[in-house]
Amino acid sequence: MKTYRYKFLREGMKSSSGNEVWKKGEWKHFTGPLLMCESGFHCSSEPYDAFSYVQGEILVKVEVKGTNITGNNKEVWCDMKVVKVWKWQKKDSLKLAIYSADLVLKNYEKEYPKDMRPRQAIEAAKKVLFEDTEENRSAAESARSAARSAWSAA
Repeated sequence: MKTYRYKFLREGMKSSSGNEVWKKGEWKHFTGPLLMCESGFHCSSEPYDAFSYVQGEILVKVEVKGTNITGNNKEVWCDMKVVKVWKWQKKDSLKLAIYSADLVLKNYEKEYPKDMRPRQAIEAAKKVLFEDTEENRSAAESARSAARSAWSAA
Protein backbone atom coordinates (compact mmCIF):
# COMPACT_ATOMS: atom_id res chain seq x y z
CA MET A 1 0.00 0.00 0.00
CA LYS A 2 1.38 3.40 -0.98
CA THR A 3 1.75 6.15 1.60
CA TYR A 4 1.30 9.79 0.59
CA ARG A 5 2.27 12.97 2.41
CA TYR A 6 2.75 16.70 1.64
CA LYS A 7 5.61 19.14 1.67
CA PHE A 8 6.31 22.65 0.42
CA LEU A 9 9.21 23.45 -1.84
CA ARG A 10 10.83 26.68 -2.99
CA GLU A 11 10.99 28.00 -6.55
CA GLY A 12 12.84 25.60 -8.82
CA MET A 13 11.49 22.63 -6.83
CA LYS A 14 14.21 23.14 -4.20
CA SER A 15 13.94 21.99 -0.61
CA SER A 16 13.76 24.74 2.01
CA SER A 17 17.42 24.09 2.86
CA GLY A 18 18.29 24.28 -0.85
CA ASN A 19 20.21 21.02 -0.66
CA GLU A 20 17.78 19.00 -2.79
CA VAL A 21 16.22 19.72 -6.16
CA TRP A 22 13.15 17.56 -6.72
CA LYS A 23 11.75 16.19 -9.98
CA LYS A 24 8.30 14.72 -10.31
CA GLY A 25 8.39 10.92 -10.52
CA GLU A 26 12.00 10.57 -9.32
CA TRP A 27 12.75 8.63 -6.11
CA LYS A 28 15.34 10.05 -3.73
CA HIS A 29 17.04 7.95 -1.09
CA PHE A 30 18.66 9.34 2.05
CA THR A 31 21.49 7.37 3.58
CA GLY A 32 22.52 8.08 7.12
CA PRO A 33 20.68 8.52 10.37
CA LEU A 34 17.25 10.15 10.22
CA LEU A 35 16.90 13.10 12.59
CA MET A 36 13.75 15.16 12.90
CA CYS A 37 14.35 18.70 11.58
CA GLU A 38 17.96 17.84 10.70
CA SER A 39 18.44 14.98 8.27
CA GLY A 40 16.30 12.94 5.91
CA PHE A 41 13.31 13.93 3.79
CA HIS A 42 10.65 15.80 5.75
CA CYS A 43 6.91 16.02 5.13
CA SER A 44 3.52 16.12 6.86
CA SER A 45 0.33 14.12 6.52
CA GLU A 46 -1.70 17.31 5.88
CA PRO A 47 -0.91 20.32 3.67
CA TYR A 48 -1.66 22.73 6.54
CA ASP A 49 0.94 21.07 8.75
CA ALA A 50 3.50 21.18 5.94
CA PHE A 51 2.74 24.89 5.47
CA SER A 52 3.38 25.54 9.16
CA TYR A 53 7.01 24.44 8.63
CA VAL A 54 7.78 25.86 5.18
CA GLN A 55 5.79 28.62 3.51
CA GLY A 56 6.99 27.64 0.07
CA GLU A 57 5.86 28.47 -3.41
CA ILE A 58 5.16 24.90 -4.46
CA LEU A 59 3.00 22.32 -2.68
CA VAL A 60 3.83 18.73 -3.56
CA LYS A 61 2.22 15.42 -2.78
CA VAL A 62 4.91 12.85 -2.11
CA GLU A 63 4.99 9.10 -1.90
CA VAL A 64 7.12 7.86 0.99
CA LYS A 65 8.51 4.49 1.98
CA GLY A 66 11.18 2.88 4.10
CA THR A 67 12.58 3.89 7.43
CA ASN A 68 10.87 6.85 9.07
CA ILE A 69 10.34 8.83 12.24
CA THR A 70 6.86 10.21 12.94
CA GLY A 71 6.21 13.22 15.16
CA ASN A 72 2.94 14.96 15.99
CA ASN A 73 2.56 16.72 12.63
CA LYS A 74 5.88 16.15 10.92
CA GLU A 75 7.65 13.08 9.60
CA VAL A 76 11.07 12.26 8.23
CA TRP A 77 11.61 9.45 5.70
CA CYS A 78 14.56 7.82 3.95
CA ASP A 79 12.74 7.40 0.60
CA MET A 80 10.53 9.99 -1.09
CA LYS A 81 9.15 10.72 -4.56
CA VAL A 82 7.14 13.74 -5.77
CA VAL A 83 3.92 12.52 -7.40
CA LYS A 84 1.89 15.74 -7.79
CA VAL A 85 2.79 19.44 -7.94
CA TRP A 86 0.75 22.59 -7.30
CA LYS A 87 1.99 26.15 -7.57
CA TRP A 88 0.96 27.79 -4.28
CA GLN A 89 -0.19 31.37 -4.68
CA LYS A 90 -1.27 34.17 -2.38
CA LYS A 91 -4.84 33.38 -3.45
CA ASP A 92 -4.45 29.86 -2.05
CA SER A 93 -3.40 31.27 1.33
CA LEU A 94 -6.43 33.57 1.27
CA LYS A 95 -8.73 30.62 0.50
CA LEU A 96 -7.23 28.69 3.40
CA ALA A 97 -7.70 31.65 5.76
CA ILE A 98 -11.34 32.11 4.70
CA TYR A 99 -12.04 28.41 5.07
CA SER A 100 -10.46 28.30 8.53
CA ALA A 101 -12.29 31.41 9.72
CA ASP A 102 -15.59 30.03 8.43
CA LEU A 103 -15.05 26.87 10.50
CA VAL A 104 -14.83 28.76 13.80
CA LEU A 105 -17.23 31.61 13.07
CA LYS A 106 -20.30 29.79 14.42
CA ASN A 107 -18.54 29.28 17.76
CA TYR A 108 -17.79 32.99 18.06
CA GLU A 109 -21.29 34.03 17.01
CA LYS A 110 -22.79 31.64 19.53
CA GLU A 111 -20.95 33.51 22.30
CA TYR A 112 -21.31 36.99 20.77
CA PRO A 113 -24.39 36.92 18.51
CA LYS A 114 -24.51 40.70 18.02
CA ASP A 115 -20.86 41.15 17.04
CA MET A 116 -20.70 41.02 13.25
CA ARG A 117 -17.04 42.09 12.88
CA PRO A 118 -15.59 38.61 12.25
CA ARG A 119 -18.32 37.78 9.71
CA GLN A 120 -17.75 41.12 7.97
CA ALA A 121 -14.01 40.42 7.79
CA ILE A 122 -14.64 37.03 6.18
CA GLU A 123 -17.04 38.58 3.65
CA ALA A 124 -14.50 41.32 2.88
CA ALA A 125 -11.80 38.68 2.32
CA LYS A 126 -14.11 36.82 -0.06
CA LYS A 127 -14.56 40.02 -2.08
CA VAL A 128 -10.78 40.29 -2.45
CA LEU A 129 -10.63 36.64 -3.49
CA PHE A 130 -13.11 37.17 -6.31
CA GLU A 131 -12.16 40.74 -7.26
CA ASP A 132 -8.72 41.79 -6.09
CA THR A 133 -8.94 45.57 -6.29
CA GLU A 134 -7.31 48.26 -4.14
CA GLU A 135 -10.74 49.23 -2.84
CA ASN A 136 -11.57 45.66 -1.79
CA ARG A 137 -8.12 45.14 -0.23
CA SER A 138 -8.49 48.35 1.77
CA ALA A 139 -11.95 47.34 2.97
CA ALA A 140 -10.68 43.88 3.89
CA GLU A 141 -7.79 45.35 5.88
CA SER A 142 -10.18 47.57 7.83
CA ALA A 143 -12.49 44.63 8.47
CA ARG A 144 -9.55 42.44 9.49
CA SER A 145 -8.43 45.06 12.01
CA ALA A 146 -11.94 45.31 13.47
CA ALA A 147 -12.25 41.51 13.65
CA ARG A 148 -8.87 41.29 15.40
CA SER A 149 -10.18 43.72 18.00
CA ALA A 150 -13.26 41.54 18.43
CA TRP A 151 -11.17 38.38 18.97
CA SER A 152 -8.86 40.20 21.38
CA ALA A 153 -11.78 41.43 23.46
CA ALA A 154 -13.42 38.01 23.58
